[in-house]
Amino acid sequence: MALSLRRNQSFDPRPGPVLVVVADGVGVAPPGPSNAVSEAHTPNLDRLAAGQLYTELAAHGEAVGLPSDDDMGNSEVGHNALGAGRIFAQGAKLVNQALADGSLSESPVWKMAVERCLAGGTLHLLGLHSDGNVHANTEHLYALLRLAAAAGVARARVHILLDGRDVPARSALTYIARTESVLAEINQSEHVDYRIASGGGRMKITMDRYEADWDMVKRGYDCHTHGIGRPFPSAEEAVETMYGETAAGDQYLDAFVVVDDGEPVGRMADGDAVVLFNFRGDRSIEISRAYEEPDFAVFDRGDHPDVSFAGMLQYDGDTLVPKHYLVDPPTIDRTMGQYLCAEGVHSFAVSETQKFGHVTYFWNGNRSGYIDEDLEIYVEIPSDRVEFNKTPGMKAREITAETIRLLRSGEYQFGRINFANGDMVGHTGDLQATVEAMEVVDECMAKLMAVIEEQGGVLVYTADHGNADIMFTETDGARSPKTSHTLSPVPFAIYDPGYHGEYVMAPPPDAGLSHVAATVLNLLGYEAPEDYQPSLIEFASSPA
Repeated sequence: MALSLRRNQSFDPRPGPVLVVVADGVGVAPPGPSNAVSEAHTPNLDRLAAGQLYTELAAHGEAVGLPSDDDMGNSEVGHNALGAGRIFAQGAKLVNQALADGSLSESPVWKMAVERCLAGGTLHLLGLHSDGNVHANTEHLYALLRLAAAAGVARARVHILLDGRDVPARSALTYIARTESVLAEINQSEHVDYRIASGGGRMKITMDRYEADWDMVKRGYDCHTHGIGRPFPSAEEAVETMYGETAAGDQYLDAFVVVDDGEPVGRMADGDAVVLFNFRGDRSIEISRAYEEPDFAVFDRGDHPDVSFAGMLQYDGDTLVPKHYLVDPPTIDRTMGQYLCAEGVHSFAVSETQKFGHVTYFWNGNRSGYIDEDLEIYVEIPSDRVEFNKTPGMKAREITAETIRLLRSGEYQFGRINFANGDMVGHTGDLQATVEAMEVVDECMAKLMAVIEEQGGVLVYTADHGNADIMFTETDGARSPKTSHTLSPVPFAIYDPGYHGEYVMAPPPDAGLSHVAATVLNLLGYEAPEDYQPSLIEFASSPA
């Protein structure tokens, strides 16, 4: 199907480019000591928020395709919505539907895993161990365990990745207790043996993304597959011991294995089946490759067992990772990027490694690579391999310098960038570092706004979800760091130095991230496709 856009007869676009800046993890919450955004000195962001071309957008729950408005948004669904201009059912919602209608248990991939276990293999369930509903949900794990038991699978092992990021920083013991309760319920049946076998913090093992740190993946692979890790008689004792040794949150705890008489209880073997129950793609791709690729060569897997592997969803539809999965991912077509390429618009995307896939893969509707390499350029600034509160500026200044170079080249009509600071530093729970991170973002915004004015363009400032806006909670005077995303709305501001009242901000009552695409197309001089969510701006009259 050939794509095309109609010219906007009510507005002549500015002579310069349109730049979208996504300040990752920067929500709008009441000011106060917990709000790193309001605590920071940000005169440029304050100027945008005080302008007449400003509103706030929903960035969580149903507004971005998640099951309910109790579900916090995340960078993946946020960038999907920004780039697609419509709302698509997302990972958690798709899994819920597949469990409810029985299609997951009837899928050939699930049946293949069960048959392998009925022939003598062990079922291994691996994933993020919380109900944060960003990467995974323990309710999905429990459903799979019960489905396996009902199908006659006698032996299962659970490999848990401790969260402390999308849920409270030290909540692992709560989730372990819940899981142990479910396992005890299943183990009441005769000749059934279901146990937790291994684990570790999500930022220490297994869940790397964008190939930033393959050593993380190797540590996780070795732990889950070969039983390499610090030995403990139970997951509970592992976490309690490490809590006594470090002030680190769950996400930074080291790998451990559960042992009986010194032997790992969950070492994988030929004939076993492995299911990764994460539904989100970015931190699932690398470990999927390590299990699935027969000629995998990124690191030495040792004696790699002959296991069948499946993901909850397919995490990368272009590279087909993994090849086997339980639930079909959303099909996102006709993204803003596809329309702009069809119109011959030259564009760029820039971010550091931590969010590079968001302004490319997720923005383009879960599609790898270029839409049209002759029209686009994607620039990745390598992220530092450190805890980000130690370098709160991250790569914002380098992203800014590269963006300014591209803007001044005169080659591009549209650009999009992501500043990861608010999210990645916010996830550490370090309030002062997150305040500094926001001040660096503000410093960079000043430079971009100056160049946009110089080039006669337009800058759109927004975010994909909240995080830095609520850094701690208080109960009875005691503060607890909040490292997860928030349910806060996000800012949306247009900086248009050539503005003379040609349009006004007119957001619909349900304004969310999916309304941004139509707005950007309008500012580029086009009408949005009819089925896109409506624009956030309304034009006063036809141009003179």
